[in-house]
Amino acid sequence: MLLEPQRRQFLGELPPGEPGTSATLQLMRRVVNQYKRDPAVRETALSLIAGLRPKDWRGEIKALFEFVRDHIRYTRDIRGLETLQIPTVTLDNSAGDCDDKSTLLAALLESIGHPTRFVAVGYSKPGAYSHVYVETKLGASWLPLDATVQRPLGWSPRPSVSRLVVHN
Repeated sequence: MLLEPQRRQFLGELPPGEPGTSATLQLMRRVVNQYKRDPAVRETALSLIAGLRPKDWRGEIKALFEFVRDHIRYTRDIRGLETLQIPTVTLDNSAGDCDDKSTLLAALLESIGHPTRFVAVGYSKPGAYSHVYVETKLGASWLPLDATVQRPLGWSPRPSVSRLVVHN
């Protein structure tokens, strides 16, 4: 059974640095594991892959990735307050930041059987993180899916100083 939905979770009180990023990723993981079962999330995923050949795994991943990349506007959080939206709110708003878009994409993928993980990266100093994106397993490899920029399937941000991975 799904937990009582909240419109958004405010994360402003998390510790700084890697402990705060780790706590955020764990919350994102819990949200994905709950919302991959949500009928609206699964119905959205199924409608996006409806025209594909059966077992076209790459096609499924591409369709969901391009939907989130192209139809969910990247919009920053409230100034001074880190938030995380549940996937259905991101769908309703058609907007969210990198953690919102990543949580939605992971929930969509997981709802149709694609394993996912979150990758948090930072560029300033070790232990400092500024961005998160999704990777999904395709065959034996993890495929990067950064839906916040107009880049193709498989593109990932430049090499980072910090990298933290959490599997869903």
